[in-house]
Amino acid sequence: MSTDRFEKKILLRAPLARVWQALVDSDNFGYWFGVRFDGPFVAGQPIHGVLVGTAVNAEVADMQKTHAGLDFNITIDRVEPQRLFSFRWHPHAIDKNVDYSSEPTTLVSFALQETAEGVMLTVTESGFDALPLARRATAFAGNEGGWAIMVKVIGEYVEQPA
Repeated sequence: MSTDRFEKKILLRAPLARVWQALVDSDNFGYWFGVRFDGPFVAGQPIHGVLVGTAVNAEVADMQKTHAGLDFNITIDRVEPQRLFSFRWHPHAIDKNVDYSSEPTTLVSFALQETAEGVMLTVTESGFDALPLARRATAFAGNEGGWAIMVKVIGEYVEQPA
């Protein structure tokens, strides 16, 4: 078992264009993920948001309430139309009293592959081994569990009628 990366896969029964917009449009991403962003996603650029809770799943939104109002900062890494979207962030950065800015970031990537049944989405987060040892296992476990939930939420979002 890797301590540096994990991968989550889900078959989304939705058109590729809809899945792509759910990922690369900051308003769409924020809606299902639960973040209000200050602007659009642009490759190579940082963007600030605030955790507000997903509008897609009430149970997940209730779990997110603990972190409501938390700053959510990411840097968009790559945008390869309808194939790959990725960003960097400080994983499991949930303590408002800690400055995570000097820590390494992890890379979250969303790879899309069209299939006969829909779109296979593969979410990979890597780079945990570079984190400070005191936070590494907690960050890995928190994000691994979080993405297990959030791939289902994006599924709920893209599979509902537009």
